[in-house]
Amino acid sequence: MNIILLPQNTLSTAIIDDKTRVMHLKQVLKVALGDTVKVGIKNGHLGTAVVSNIHDSSIELSQIHCTIAPPAKLPLTVILAIPRPKVLRRLFLDMTAMGVQHIILVNSYRSEKSYWQTPFLTQLDNYIHEGLQQACDTVSPTVSLKKRLKPFVEDELPALIAGKQAILTHPYANEQFTQVWDNALPHVLVIGAEGGWIDYEVELFKTAGCQAAHIGNRILRTENAVSVLCGHALLTSQ
Repeated sequence: MNIILLPQNTLSTAIIDDKTRVMHLKQVLKVALGDTVKVGIKNGHLGTAVVSNIHDSSIELSQIHCTIAPPAKLPLTVILAIPRPKVLRRLFLDMTAMGVQHIILVNSYRSEKSYWQTPFLTQLDNYIHEGLQQACDTVSPTVSLKKRLKPFVEDELPALIAGKQAILTHPYANEQFTQVWDNALPHVLVIGAEGGWIDYEVELFKTAGCQAAHIGNRILRTENAVSVLCGHALLTSQ
């Protein structure tokens, strides 16, 4: 937690009363009365606040002063086959921290139908909140859930990728990812679940305008592939 993210309507004072952040402030940052801490206003600016009161289950902040703009989002959309529920937190935290602008969860042949019923999906805002605090950001990525792959790819994807470079990552593609990547364009990355995309899905995305590429001879787990690909976007955006 590198900033404390405060609600959008925060003015000059705030009360932190959720257990996780109170414990972090007390046990990790070891704040004392009068200390200055880094804060951000949701969808607003970054700045500082002063610890004005410390209670058993809450901490009060005052003199909130936020004038620094948050970092710009990457010109990047990630279309991700819904993964195993247990990795959703890490994936959303990491994608948010790296500055992904838009995240779209889609169905795939190798994604279990039960994944769409997981309670982890109701916690996405919390994972994004963690990612924003990690990265000193205040603006959340937009998130879309698309349970029907074929209608999404055929009816919505062509307009979404217009003017962008859309790359479907697939371990058996002929072209190498870093050789096809074009720094001059915003990007859409299409990333499969464990086991990748089946041939039908690859052709579906290619027909819609996506270019298939691989990231090497090693087949990675979803969370590793997301980190590698979004990390490449982050590094080449500088």
